[in-house]
Amino acid sequence: MIEFLQSMVEGLSRSTIDRRLASIRRINQFLGFTTQTGEAFRIAHSKMKRPKPHQRRQAHGINEDLFLRAIAAQPETLIGIHNRAMLSLGYDFLTRRSELVALRVGDVSFQYDGTLRGVIRRGKAAPFGRGPFDSERSEKLLRRWLRRKPKDIDWLFCATLRDTCLDQPIGDRRANQIIKLAVCSVRGHRPRDREISGHSLRVGAAQDLLIKSFDTAAIMRAGGWRSLSALNGYLDLAEHNVSK
Repeated sequence: MIEFLQSMVEGLSRSTIDRRLASIRRINQFLGFTTQTGEAFRIAHSKMKRPKPHQRRQAHGINEDLFLRAIAAQPETLIGIHNRAMLSLGYDFLTRRSELVALRVGDVSFQYDGTLRGVIRRGKAAPFGRGPFDSERSEKLLRRWLRRKPKDIDWLFCATLRDTCLDQPIGDRRANQIIKLAVCSVRGHRPRDREISGHSLRVGAAQDLLIKSFDTAAIMRAGGWRSLSALNGYLDLAEHNVSK
């Protein structure tokens, strides 16, 4: 194992090496073998980490100003109405793209006080609801979309084709494309296409909550994070001046 580790040090990142080592451990476990990782291996592994600083690549956050411009840039068509509602809900609910595309009509309810409550059924941390979210914008955009979407389609954000709704979800990859194209349609300063991903709405919303002086407990509850270290990964690049 030590020889294998040393053969990967040149040219591979720390995360790639760790991922390959984890794969080997899992394969050995399935085959009934024991992975030899004694003290000598742990020392070699520690030496490998020193010259390879670990910094996770984070998607560029779609913060409030960029988010509102992206919504405004959507066309007045069925697809544009669909995209506005999806982007708004994704930002306000701090959803992952897999959670966003899995939403069904019954997962979102309009409350008497003007708030929205959502049930995140495929949540990575826990499959229960997050909310309510006091967003007049999302409520109006979602109501407008639901008036256009056929009642017999249960997917909240169904696929569309030539201004026609299809009885199927849009899928993770299509959600990613919608978010990227929405940002690319914005005039003026904006991040590059490769910096945007399906997580960008969630990243930007979390950063905006920090900038608005919400404490970490409130942000963790809004986004469904269980780990403070996971949340910190989202907040690292927030433009937050603590002296103000």
